[in-house]
Amino acid sequence: MFTEYKGLTVAQIATLRRSMKEAGAEYKVFKNTLVKIAAKGTPYEAAEDVLTGPTGLAFGYDDPVAAAKKVLEFAGKNDKLKVKSGIIDGKLYSTEEIKAVSKLPSKTVLLSILAGVFQAPATKLAVALNATVAQLAFALEAAKNKKTV
Repeated sequence: MFTEYKGLTVAQIATLRRSMKEAGAEYKVFKNTLVKIAAKGTPYEAAEDVLTGPTGLAFGYDDPVAAAKKVLEFAGKNDKLKVKSGIIDGKLYSTEEIKAVSKLPSKTVLLSILAGVFQAPATKLAVALNATVAQLAFALEAAKNKKTV
């Protein structure tokens, strides 16, 4: 994510960096010209228009949602940090889209929901098959008892 950090103190940026580190992310400040050179010829080149004025970059390595949440949480407490835009999987997102992404559950929660969705049909099938086998066993037992009487 690209942010404007103009007016933040060194202590405030250090606090932001600590909170980002907790989420497996980083907050760095680079010269805009170096970022433009590094982005040349990559999908990140689309962000060239954003690189004006003092720009800080937030990198979310494992979970982009967690990084977005941390930056927006800090920006909510400190009005001097402004989110300009962000890039997720090579696509440029506006500030509003980044805010929408930050409201998503974390990657681990989404994966557990997905695992539950995959597991539900298998569980239902196992219960149905078990019930059918149990009913067949009861029917055979009843037929056996009826013949012996």
